[in-house]
Amino acid sequence: MNRVSLVKGTVFATDNSGAYVDITAKSTAYLPLHEACIHRIKNVEEAGIIPGMREEFMIIDENQADDTLILSLRSIQYDIAWERCRQLKAEDAVVKGKVINANKGGLVAQVEGLKGFVPFSQISSKSAGEELLEQVIPFKFVEVDEEQSRLVLSHRKAVAESQGQLGIGSVVTGSVQSIKPYGAFIDIGGISGLLHVSQISHDRITDIETVLQPGDVLKVMILSHDRERGRVSLSTKKLEPTPGDMIRNPKLVFEKAEEMAQTFRQRIAQAEAMARADMLRFQPESGLTLSGEGILGPLASDLPPEGVDLSEVPPAEDS
Repeated sequence: MNRVSLVKGTVFATDNSGAYVDITAKSTAYLPLHEACIHRIKNVEEAGIIPGMREEFMIIDENQADDTLILSLRSIQYDIAWERCRQLKAEDAVVKGKVINANKGGLVAQVEGLKGFVPFSQISSKSAGEELLEQVIPFKFVEVDEEQSRLVLSHRKAVAESQGQLGIGSVVTGSVQSIKPYGAFIDIGGISGLLHVSQISHDRITDIETVLQPGDVLKVMILSHDRERGRVSLSTKKLEPTPGDMIRNPKLVFEKAEEMAQTFRQRIAQAEAMARADMLRFQPESGLTLSGEGILGPLASDLPPEGVDLSEVPPAEDS
């Protein structure tokens, strides 16, 4: 950022098109509405710009007709946003972004005020792009290129990391997103997991809505997860102190959840240890790698072998 083009000023009046700013200079200074904020706004007041506000502005132009200096806050905010995205990518951090558009190549999401492109290969969901519109979901940065105004995001990598922190047998709190004939989808911190009807209770359930309703908050146990596909299977059945408690007394199930999960983890730990020992004997011949979860298989890369198609990447900044 060119520090010479920055100036301190105080807003002294506003109108429908922007704000007038006193920069203690002979020339009048004006902040147009489209330069007032990195986000789209209908009036400057939405961005907190009111008479008396003192701020640092960037001088971006001059109206030759009346010598009025044209100011911008948007340009400063873009510089800050790009720097923030570079920092978050370096930290390999997970961020939240809102899906605002979809095209034939993927989704467009707004992250830190910038537009990021999410290739379909990097979406950890079987949902169509239109179904994700207006949703806030987690992402990781794949590419941050300010010079090319290109921001590429991955939902799949973000979900994979979140799932990696969810060990099999761990108990998490979630809320019911939707009910289907075959089960309920549970939101567990930005990740959608399936509580299959067969995993709700030891007792047979014919109508899920007699047990669960959208918006219900409950404790569930991680039964399994597929990091590559972003699928998480959940269970409350394994948390029942006695068969049928999820139907008769769900409060008791949630109170005893940690205790029941601990018993489950102890039981599978012995079985997994024996299975890993058996699989390790085949590792030299097969060339397969044993993962931290005891899953034998080839190493998977973060991105697909064919790479990511960037032909549909829209500019990260509004034109």
